[in-house]
Amino acid sequence: MTTATRLDSTPRTGGWRGDLPLLAWRGAATLAAPLLPFWLARRARRGKEDPARLRERRGEGAERPPGPLLWLHGASVGESQSALPLIEALAEARPALRFLVTTGTVTAARLLAERLPHALAGRVQHRFLPMDVPAHVARFLDGWKPDAAVFIESEIWPNLLLATRARGIPMALINARISDRSARGWARLPSVAQRLFGAFDLAIAQTEADADRLRALGARTARAWGNLKFASRPLPAPEPALGALRKAIGARPVLLAASTHPGEEAQVAEAHARLRERLPELLTIIAPRHPERGAALAGELGAHNPVLRSTGALPGPETAVYIADTLGELGLLYRVAGAALIGGSLVPHGGQNPLEAARLGCPVLLGPHTGNFTAIVDRMLEAGAAIPVADSAALAEAAGGVLTDADRARSMTSAAARIAADAGALPERMAAAIGTLLPAPAPTGDGDAAAHG
Repeated sequence: MTTATRLDSTPRTGGWRGDLPLLAWRGAATLAAPLLPFWLARRARRGKEDPARLRERRGEGAERPPGPLLWLHGASVGESQSALPLIEALAEARPALRFLVTTGTVTAARLLAERLPHALAGRVQHRFLPMDVPAHVARFLDGWKPDAAVFIESEIWPNLLLATRARGIPMALINARISDRSARGWARLPSVAQRLFGAFDLAIAQTEADADRLRALGARTARAWGNLKFASRPLPAPEPALGALRKAIGARPVLLAASTHPGEEAQVAEAHARLRERLPELLTIIAPRHPERGAALAGELGAHNPVLRSTGALPGPETAVYIADTLGELGLLYRVAGAALIGGSLVPHGGQNPLEAARLGCPVLLGPHTGNFTAIVDRMLEAGAAIPVADSAALAEAAGGVLTDADRARSMTSAAARIAADAGALPERMAAAIGTLLPAPAPTGDGDAAAHG
């Protein structure tokens, strides 16, 4: 399907009349604007903002390139990384197209710069999203003048959305997800929900349940095409770092707990203790979702004498637990592990993306809390591509089975690879739909560049 799903239920005025909550938000944001620099400075001191780029949060710093420009916004790491295969597909389909990518976090900006394909570096610019203050939003939009805007997943900023719509800029909401709880909250303000969710010209949800909720809120023709995160490229791993880690580990069996959350590490440590009775050379690697927790985890797991990767140390022959408290190295860790517990699933968090491990040939173990990825987890469990584990005892049993049975491990990774491959065409499908929101390329091949020349 290459035709965009259009949402024509809301007039393209972007007005505020009759929506008291929206007017209140607009007024509150305007009144708060003088105080926001102090808030940003505090965040910068805590490492949550780039102090050299705070002006971008006020909508400043526009450097619009000539030709058609597509603006994509992904709030954090997951959203911005899922945009990469989409950008590649759009870039191939539209050679003259340029991209503005905005994020809300420093980490997302850093990883985008690291993982953006070199061939696209000259066509992609990054900025931090302006705060949802009317003057900041206006400065941003008037400076960049994007031809279309794509919002990834579910971040809804009223001033930004309505100002974009008021300027006649086509908008898409893709890879959209909205929980039942959030939908009920929006439903208490039906006029506001209609104005905001009805503002999108194109809405593509992850699941049918998400699409149903979006339609009820105003995105009347929303459709479910699947999760763009399942189409991501394999996570990278620098060869020198990978070689050094493999050499340090040698032939030892490795259990990885990837992207763990508080409450999971203790269970992993307990499973490790059980497994060491069966596999005395076992190395367990724990990669916390938030690396800054590394030092605290080392104290919590002190009985195992853990080694912190952030210190530059590699696991030695006597290292039992290795805490990978570094950023952006899951691609490295999945490549050296014989089995991986996907974090956020042993505690009520909803789980992380299991296909990141599957793409790298690492057998997947999943706790009971996988609500963030229900559809793909159901497919993986049904196909034998993952093993469910309820607690530390089950984790030890399942990991031991996979680490000692090469045939079972190969069967799991083969099944998972087939599921991952099924998602591969989604970026091209989404790119075709988004392309209908952009100006048509001139038949000469270089006319795109003239559109804003």
